[in-house]
Amino acid sequence: MRVDIDLDIKRKTFASGLLPELIAALQRSQPGDLVGVVADEASIGPELETWCRFTGNTLVESTIEKGRARWVFRCGAIAAEDDRPVGARLWLYTNFDCNLRCDYCCVRASPSAPRRELGLERVQRITREARQLGVKEIFVTGGEPFLLEDIGAILVACAEAAPTTVLTNGTLWQRANTLRALPRDRIVLQISLDSPTRDRHDLHRGIGTWARTQAGIQLARALGFRVRLAATVSTDAEAEEFRQYLDEQKIAEEDRVIRRIALRGAASEGIALTRTDLVPEVTITAEGVYWHPVGAEDNDLLVTRDIFPLSESFAAVRTAFDREREHANKLARIFNCA
Repeated sequence: MRVDIDLDIKRKTFASGLLPELIAALQRSQPGDLVGVVADEASIGPELETWCRFTGNTLVESTIEKGRARWVFRCGAIAAEDDRPVGARLWLYTNFDCNLRCDYCCVRASPSAPRRELGLERVQRITREARQLGVKEIFVTGGEPFLLEDIGAILVACAEAAPTTVLTNGTLWQRANTLRALPRDRIVLQISLDSPTRDRHDLHRGIGTWARTQAGIQLARALGFRVRLAATVSTDAEAEEFRQYLDEQKIAEEDRVIRRIALRGAASEGIALTRTDLVPEVTITAEGVYWHPVGAEDNDLLVTRDIFPLSESFAAVRTAFDREREHANKLARIFNCA
């Protein structure tokens, strides 16, 4: 991750001169600047995280490179990336099983994961109530939603309530008849493609998946769907490479999603995200209502086990967010999954 200020503290700790360096870096920075701290040892990590929390800065990345530890924190409060009201976006995890086993999946989806299916009947009730609550967008994700026999009916119910995006790896188009029956004007297919070339994509998602995903993209377009391409990347260099590929493919800005790996689920490295780092996007699974889709099986992001009535679960998220904004020491920020 590129930073505005780099500190190489070698073996310094908070007991041996690190604090003055951090204070000097803050004095040279503007709100929103990124500061990188590189150290010979990782032992200061917990203290650095605590310092960030109590000084109103946000720790956004922690990595080990060539035997040295590196942390990146964002200085001070910055404006939120947009002003979507809580509840404008609704996320539904239809299932958690998947035909792939991606090594960074934030909810540990895989062929061996329990399905934990939300189910058509619950989805239909959710969408009826969501319409009354003024939901503007619905996002359907998993797992892989197209593993479900009734995914067509689920998506139709969602699309009747609000414009709907379904997140998919694009490799299960053997259900082409299901696709043909879906309303093109209300449903977007967001297909995961992590790299312009097969090596990196297949490294994370499995051998042969890049070619199958490319074929899925072409079929979806041939069937008349709007296709959004979404890449999950490890570095700024990978993000820039993918942007160049999207430019060459003449993909519109609104049909691009480039996000960093989140240190959740199966990921062993990535951006560390806590509840206070995230503007809530109401997320419903078979097990309850969660703060954000990036941690939709983690207890720290669970808001309530009670889905219905939807008005009360939405209110619970809003109340929790108001409490976080009042008391949190780190700025909530948006981590866009779509």
